[in-house]
Amino acid sequence: MPVGGLVPQATDDAAELVVRNARIHTGDPKRPRAEALAVKDGVITAVGDDQDVAPHIGAATHVVDALGRRMIPGLNDAHLHVIRGGLNYVLELRWDGVPTLRQGLAMLRDQAARTPKGQWVRVVGGWSAEQFAERRLPTVAELNAAAPDTPVFVLHLYQSAVLNRAAVKAAGYGKDTPDPRGGQIVRGRDGEPTGMLLAAPSALVLYSTLAKAPVLAEADQKISTRHFLRELNRFGLTSAIDAAGGFQNFPDNYSTVIELAKAGQLSLRIAYHLFPQTAGQEIADLARWIGMARPEDGDAWLRLNGAGENLIWAAADFENFNQPRPELGDYEAEFEKAVRLLMANGWGFRLHATYDETIRRDLAVFEKLAAEGLFPAGNRWLFDHAETVSPQSLDRVAALGGTVSVQNRLSFQGEAFLRRYGPGRAADAPPIRAMLERGLAVAAGTDATRVSTYNPWVALHWLVGGRNVGGLVLRPRSNRVDRQTALRMFTRAGAELTGEAEVKGVLRPGCYADLAVLSDDYFTVPEPEIAHIESLLTVTGGRIVYAAGEYEGLDEELPPVSPGWSPVAHFGGYRASRPYSAGVRQAESLGEAVAESEQHRAWRVRRGLFPETGDTPFDPCFAL
Repeated sequence: MPVGGLVPQATDDAAELVVRNARIHTGDPKRPRAEALAVKDGVITAVGDDQDVAPHIGAATHVVDALGRRMIPGLNDAHLHVIRGGLNYVLELRWDGVPTLRQGLAMLRDQAARTPKGQWVRVVGGWSAEQFAERRLPTVAELNAAAPDTPVFVLHLYQSAVLNRAAVKAAGYGKDTPDPRGGQIVRGRDGEPTGMLLAAPSALVLYSTLAKAPVLAEADQKISTRHFLRELNRFGLTSAIDAAGGFQNFPDNYSTVIELAKAGQLSLRIAYHLFPQTAGQEIADLARWIGMARPEDGDAWLRLNGAGENLIWAAADFENFNQPRPELGDYEAEFEKAVRLLMANGWGFRLHATYDETIRRDLAVFEKLAAEGLFPAGNRWLFDHAETVSPQSLDRVAALGGTVSVQNRLSFQGEAFLRRYGPGRAADAPPIRAMLERGLAVAAGTDATRVSTYNPWVALHWLVGGRNVGGLVLRPRSNRVDRQTALRMFTRAGAELTGEAEVKGVLRPGCYADLAVLSDDYFTVPEPEIAHIESLLTVTGGRIVYAAGEYEGLDEELPPVSPGWSPVAHFGGYRASRPYSAGVRQAESLGEAVAESEQHRAWRVRRGLFPETGDTPFDPCFAL
């Protein structure tokens, strides 16, 4: 079809998709800017201007006008629990982006009314008390009032969970229930559980409680995963590295994405890791998996990337920053066995390591193996998180050929970290500039869904601006990165962790056609606006997998959310909210004041201080 002078030409090798009239940031140093690109068989065939793509346009080519918007390579979250998140997405009430606890509780009350008997309302990750205007968690009393009979579980980071009375009963917790190792069931004066669970410091008590809730049927898990992937596409994500995690068993919990991949129904490329689930059985599990598969087995859509983010449970340094750093026991002997086994069989790995004390102990094992010529043996390996890693440890990581993946966990846990370790340590948590200065490949991710939100633009805002979700500046300019560097950490660097840097994370001929046309220009919007960017058109492998605004309806149709009472069916996922003008903020404040006045009136009515009906004023001074 003729579009702006582009007339279809007779060709046997026509592009399936052409996007033109865009401001393209290619990520390719040889040609950093362009205006149009062409796609065939899921791969970019031309990048340039209208003249460059014109020979690729045939009668059946789908030509999309970007209307002068910014286009970037598709984002790649280097640490996302996408498989586990997809299995549970439609069951979860998301408080991601919700600005007030009042609104969150209203959503919870609404959802409890439609949730059938036997099911739970669960708020699981993606939010923090720091984002709320009230700056606090919900209370057990508030959950009981919002949902007297429906079990409610509200997870707050790796720190705590709040349960209503019905959830405590459904979880089977009573006066005689012992505290699990590393966790605490908070009790009242009578010894009965109050509804508060604390990670002290292990989060296993939180996750094991959540695991008591009902799960989706197999067919609904597929629908849930497809809708979760569409939600990720909404923000321009086209790839993710799944970091595995607790309560994610292989192969059982991977079967959904495997079946979707076989059916060609993935809209996000996934490179996954395998995480031994049973303490004391880790070496046996790793040996069994090594006999079943090899890293990079799979294809461009679904591939094995290695082991981790834990290799053995004893080496896990849980990061509840409200608690002191955990003191780990002796774990090096078993850890060395795991690393030897992986290195000998060509497996790379990633390691959850929050604290420098853990990182130093792990590096000592690696250096011992390197002295024997067994490490890294050409295999990719990395540390995740590394909030308190020291310069000396970074030098050792670089010497051993390692990389680092950082996440914006302090967007949500930053104030707890600041209170415990002080502003100096918070300024370098993690020391991103020091990592980059050593030439390390530093990839970025979110660690969603149980801590940070899956919205990558919140993480990009944290990388560039150093602020948490409450607006507090944690990292000074000396430990921030510019916008181009941050974007590379969310595109090309992630591809380096999976050995795909030659075909992913850059918009140039021969690379995967993974791209996003943005709602706002990432490179020019005011810094606070970065967190509110979304994609209007997301393309993965040449397929339009998300379309909004002028492009609505161009993406692939999904089956309806199932079950029908799902929170996602009614509220959606991330709650987009933009900063408003002073006038709008004033109007919203007046609205909040009116609502609060109504609450005061209802309180007086209940106590007989004010008539239930009628126009009698509260203050008789105003009576005529």
